[in-house]
Amino acid sequence: MSEHEPNIWCLLGRKAGDNTQVRALAEALAVRFTEKQILARAYELLPQLLLRVTLAGIDRGASSELAPPWPDLVITAGRRNEPVARWIQRQSGGHTRLVHIGRPWAPLDAWDLVITTPQYFLPEQANVLHNQLPLHRRQAGEVPDQWRQRFEPLPRPLIAVLVGGDSGKFVMTDDKGRRLGQLAGGLAQRADGSLVCVASPRTPISAFAALSDSAGAPAQCFPWGGENPYQSLLALADAFVVTGESMSMLGEAADSGKPLLIYDMADPDPRWWRQAHNYRYKPLSHRLAMRFGPQRMRRDVGRIQHALVRAGQASWLAEGSTVSGQSAAVVAPFDSSAELLRSAQAVRRLLPPR
Repeated sequence: MSEHEPNIWCLLGRKAGDNTQVRALAEALAVRFTEKQILARAYELLPQLLLRVTLAGIDRGASSELAPPWPDLVITAGRRNEPVARWIQRQSGGHTRLVHIGRPWAPLDAWDLVITTPQYFLPEQANVLHNQLPLHRRQAGEVPDQWRQRFEPLPRPLIAVLVGGDSGKFVMTDDKGRRLGQLAGGLAQRADGSLVCVASPRTPISAFAALSDSAGAPAQCFPWGGENPYQSLLALADAFVVTGESMSMLGEAADSGKPLLIYDMADPDPRWWRQAHNYRYKPLSHRLAMRFGPQRMRRDVGRIQHALVRAGQASWLAEGSTVSGQSAAVVAPFDSSAELLRSAQAVRRLLPPR
C-alpha cells in the first residue's frame, strides 16, 4: 500500500444483504480495500448490550485478523459488527473513521456517516445520508452460458421468483410459501410464461417446497445450498416476483427496469397474537422492541414497499396480476447508480487527502 493510499476495511458478516451493500459502497470508492470476515457467537447480543465496545461477542479464531496498521476507514452494516467497528476505532486512538449502513444500535453521533433508508425513521442530520433503497452493485459482464442454456427452453416471459424468509415481524410459513406458489404460478399461466424460483439463506426448506409444489406452471426451482442462478436472473428474467421483507432483493429487482411484483409477507389475520408462529423468538422480540423500545429503533419495511408502488416501480402480487398492461407497468424505473455515487462521494470526504 502506497504512502498516500487510504487503508479501508470492510467488515462482513453472515447476512448476504448487508455484505452486498458494504461491498457495493467500497467498490464505488475506486480504491483498494480489505475484507474482514467477522464470525459472531450465538450470545453476541449480551456483551454488546453490556459492554458496547467489545470483541467479546465474536469468535476471534474464526474471524479475520484485526491488528495494526489500523485502517483510515471502516465500512460496516448490521448490528453484529457494530462493536467490532467501534473497537477498531478505539484501538486506533480515534483515527479510524466509521461508516455504518442501515440503522445502528449505537448513538448516531458514534458514527462519522450513517447511510440509511426509509424503513428506519432516522432523523435528518449532518452525518446521516438518506437513500430510497439499499445499495447494490449493478450487474455487469456476460451471463454464464450455463444459465442461458438452462433457461432457454422455458416459455417466455421468464418470471424470477426471489424468495426471502423470516425477518422482523414477518414469518415465512408453509401456507405463505404455498400461496406465493399459487399466485406466481397463476401469473405465469396468464402470460403463457414460466417461473424460476430461487431461495435465500433465510428461506425455510418446507416453505420453499410448498411453493415449488403449488406453482402449477412450467418452473425450475433452486433451494438454498445448491446451484444458485440469482445474479444471472437479474439480467435474464423478464419480470420479478419478490417477497416484500427483503429490501436488498427489492432494490436489485427494481433497478432492472423490468416489471416487479411484491408478495406481501404480512399475516392474513392482523390479530398476530392468535397465530402460533408469531411466538417464535425473532418475530416476538421484534414486536416487543417496536412496541417498547426507543423510537430510533423502529423499523417499517412497508415504507419502502409502498413508495415503490406509488412511484410505479412495482405493484402488489394478487389474484389476477399480470406482467403486461397497466397493473405491472414500470412507469419510472429506479436508478441505483445515482444513490451509490452520492454515497461514495460522502464517504470520500472522510478519507485523508491522497
